[in-house]
Amino acid sequence: MSKTILEQVLEANQNFVSEWAEVQGQHKAPVSKIPSKELAIFTCMDTRLVDFLEGAMGIQRGEAKVIKNAGNTVASPFGVVIRSLVMAIYALGVKEIIVIGHLDCGMATATAEGLKEKMIARGIAPEAIKLVEGALTQWVDTFHHPIENVAGVVSAIRENPLIPKDVPVHGLIFDPDNGRIDLIVNGYDSIGK
Repeated sequence: MSKTILEQVLEANQNFVSEWAEVQGQHKAPVSKIPSKELAIFTCMDTRLVDFLEGAMGIQRGEAKVIKNAGNTVASPFGVVIRSLVMAIYALGVKEIIVIGHLDCGMATATAEGLKEKMIARGIAPEAIKLVEGALTQWVDTFHHPIENVAGVVSAIRENPLIPKDVPVHGLIFDPDNGRIDLIVNGYDSIGK
């Protein structure tokens, strides 16, 4: 009988903890919750970025706060992304933000109508979908191209009244096939504006 995903994860964790204990025995200094690079990264939840994006950026454990969602989108002026950035800036010492999208993002081909159909097929009541239909359409149907999305998200964060003007908000695009990163928006150009 094959193991469930949960069983595989718990078994891997037991092995990890055993190995980590050996490593920690050699290096006693704990990693701080304050990011040593004073950086917050806002990116997509795409599986191809896991254990790849941070390395491509030269980011190590303890150096940055990483916030992820589908399509690295900002759907609300005080939604979860902005709340996370506010916490990162005011409570955890973040002084720069990097928004990093990626090529071949699944959000670019998704539609609100397609998601609604799949939800109904999985048993979600149409009445429940009606409650979020406007927000769903605004979120999914406005994402058309990853590079344009990065520029728009940088602008939304930069213009948010809760984000200090002295915090640069950069925009980058990542290639999930080869790790290449290209600059879309240099946040230093708008400091204090």
